[in-house]
Amino acid sequence: MGTDCHPERVCLFGSKEADESKDDNDKQKHMAFSVVMPALEMAQETGTLIAWHKKEGQSVSKGEPLLEIETDKAVLEVEAPADGILAGVAAEEGAVVPVGKTIAWIVGPGEPAPPKTPAGSARKAANEFARSVPVAPAPASEQPAAAAGARLSPKARRLARESGLDVARLQGSGPGGAVLAADVLSAKAEATAADFETPGSVGRLMAERTTKSWTSVPHFFVVRETDAAALIEARERLSSAVEQEFAVRLTHTDLLVALVARVLTKHPRLNASWIDGKIRLNSEVHVAVAIAVEDGVVAAVIHRANSLKLGEIAVQRRDLAQRARAGRLHPADISGATFTISNLGMHQVDAFNAIINPPQAAILAVGSIADRVIAVAGQPTIRPMMTLTLSCDHRVVDGVRAASFLNDLVENLREPEKWLR
Repeated sequence: MGTDCHPERVCLFGSKEADESKDDNDKQKHMAFSVVMPALEMAQETGTLIAWHKKEGQSVSKGEPLLEIETDKAVLEVEAPADGILAGVAAEEGAVVPVGKTIAWIVGPGEPAPPKTPAGSARKAANEFARSVPVAPAPASEQPAAAAGARLSPKARRLARESGLDVARLQGSGPGGAVLAADVLSAKAEATAADFETPGSVGRLMAERTTKSWTSVPHFFVVRETDAAALIEARERLSSAVEQEFAVRLTHTDLLVALVARVLTKHPRLNASWIDGKIRLNSEVHVAVAIAVEDGVVAAVIHRANSLKLGEIAVQRRDLAQRARAGRLHPADISGATFTISNLGMHQVDAFNAIINPPQAAILAVGSIADRVIAVAGQPTIRPMMTLTLSCDHRVVDGVRAASFLNDLVENLREPEKWLR
């Protein structure tokens, strides 16, 4: 007799006792799931709980929106990690919550909420929760107003805080007098004391991180000029095939990501991290690409870039750039990088020194491709040249290792298609 029994599930049929046994089994298998303030960014210590989509005692389904939180970069919508009942809610809307703190539980019917998460496991719980729960930026039209005081949208609240404006004095033009982002921007423009521009979240975070890196990481720089003719030709030859298979435009950055990722596998120190006074050799290659956004620069990550096809890298780079500029990056998009590429060639910059993104050990700065007169076989020749500047953390990388990495990268750039097979 056929059944719909899942091959990994014990199925009982034909009696009331069997059904009751199955129900008891299911109850025993149910376990409480903690909802914690997730760690979405490397330097994040707290998060602001913007809104609950469910009330205590209500049923929740795995994957449905459960709450919204705000970080330095965005308002993010967190989905429920399991089916059950929302219980033990320990944080109200508007609360600033430390990373790793349990703010609620999802339990079975009639099941009590467990005790609090031990303090020592808070950060681990936050990291695990962030990895396991899908998080997406909440659409602006669906972001709720603040729970207490003046009613503000999350973006308006953030703008008001960054601008130093008194919320109580703001006049709202939204439904029911709610203060919208446009109201805050208007008030900021009219404020006579606003003599200096206040950076937004991304700009402020970038300023803090680059200042900390520059003042605490012992930088040194290695520069190499290389002929980019083969890179240009490879892009022209490979573009049509990539566009046909992946429906994406191939860029020089895509080729650089692919080549750099492959070279990094031969130079583990360049793919390493400096953490707690020790060198950690990373087992995988995750290449971040610096992307300009309205308020600064974000480094979006192409994970396991050394194992991806060129077209797959191009698709990811395009999607990351689009989401970054729309303010819709996911937590995984900005975490885990082991090396960064910053390409300013499209802005006609000949060469520049980039600042390392800790705990990474290096960052590659790429200048523009421009025709220059060089000597070839003792004769002056015009060639398309490109300058590469490698910034290194001297605690992890020495000059010889840096030079060896650049030498191998230049060799790959001379025959890119050979190394991308």
